[in-house]
Amino acid sequence: MTIKIPAIVMAGSRPGPDPLLSGTGVSTKALLRIAGQAMLVHVVRALRASPLVGPITILAQNSAELAAEPGLAGLADLHFSDSGQGISSSLAAALPPGDDPLLVTTADNVLLTPAMIAEFLDGAEGSDVAVAMVERDVLLARYPQSQRTWLKFRGGWWSGANMFRLRGRRVLPLLDFWGRIERDRKKGLRIIAAFGPWLLIGALLRLFTIQQGVARAGLRFGLKATVVPMSDPEACIDADKPVDIELIEAIMAGRV
Repeated sequence: MTIKIPAIVMAGSRPGPDPLLSGTGVSTKALLRIAGQAMLVHVVRALRASPLVGPITILAQNSAELAAEPGLAGLADLHFSDSGQGISSSLAAALPPGDDPLLVTTADNVLLTPAMIAEFLDGAEGSDVAVAMVERDVLLARYPQSQRTWLKFRGGWWSGANMFRLRGRRVLPLLDFWGRIERDRKKGLRIIAAFGPWLLIGALLRLFTIQQGVARAGLRFGLKATVVPMSDPEACIDADKPVDIELIEAIMAGRV
């Protein structure tokens, strides 16, 4: 029998006002409604529908508020935990003991499906850290109007797909490092530069692929790190801006 992987959903609020919430009467992004349901509900239901996913933990500054969301009622093996202010420190505190793998996603990853989860976990097998990403041509072939933040490497431009597989507590040094640079998460070159001048120069000159770059970055922490290219362009369309929500609702309407 296959052991199901536990999942964490990062559902906290970042410091400062969120333009998406202006005038909505909603206090936190995870509860903002898209296609009739809170963002968080879409994500948790996709995880719960996957036969590969076990217990699900929701991390947020005020997890009790999220636990009261009616759309989550009756979902099995669902847990809530209060987090800190930073993504990395909150995640580090939530890691289970040992080196068992853990799936991490975010509350705004509302187009998530069990098929995406299966593709990602299959590609992540054997790694210490795996990151789901979508190549630009894959996205623009179907959704040319979608605007993402791109990391430019030899052989393609890539955008994150908000899924990560972590091998338990052995990734703590990486999370500590991320905690010092996560404020630049939308600035690709700054993130790359933080791993050292060789990686930055290599990226600027397109000397290596993103898979090679991520593997080298992982070695800095003694980790086997890999990129999992996602075949579904919808994997990297998250709800960051009003235009994203319009596109997401159109996609969801087409799924019915």
